[in-house]
Amino acid sequence: MSLEKVLLDELKDLLSAESQLVKALPKAAKGTNSPELKQAFLNHLEETKGHVVRLKQAFDILGKKAVAKHCKGMEGAIAEVTEALEQDEEGALMDAGIIGAAARVEHYEIAGYSASILMAKTLGHSEVVNLLTQTLTEEENAGKLVMTLATGILKEAAQQQ
Repeated sequence: MSLEKVLLDELKDLLSAESQLVKALPKAAKGTNSPELKQAFLNHLEETKGHVVRLKQAFDILGKKAVAKHCKGMEGAIAEVTEALEQDEEGALMDAGIIGAAARVEHYEIAGYSASILMAKTLGHSEVVNLLTQTLTEEENAGKLVMTLATGILKEAAQQQ
């Protein structure tokens, strides 16, 4: 197996992960109680649609067909979000569970993009590096926003007990 093949496998995995998120983010937004968290999810949904487009562009640059390979890691992370949404909690306590799951989703994506960028750099695919770096920056910002919103939500959740 070549490094090029490993990179393509990573991109296929990321394409699946982002596609799964496009379906999951509206449910997360609907299930949250915090208007700010809801808006963050909806904003990230639009960014995620752009991530799918960038990944398809990366495949085009590499001369390959954009085909997703089912991402079990994202499937598991989304299952945790779903589980948090199904808890018997209300208000900020519900949102606290969603925040933990959402943070894991972002960290998973950050890891995938970081590894893919390093591979693409090593292979000299600068255009692919630029596309993936744009997405990585957006993922890092989304993760930071979730943690920023978490502070107020967790204080409220602590008072609900």
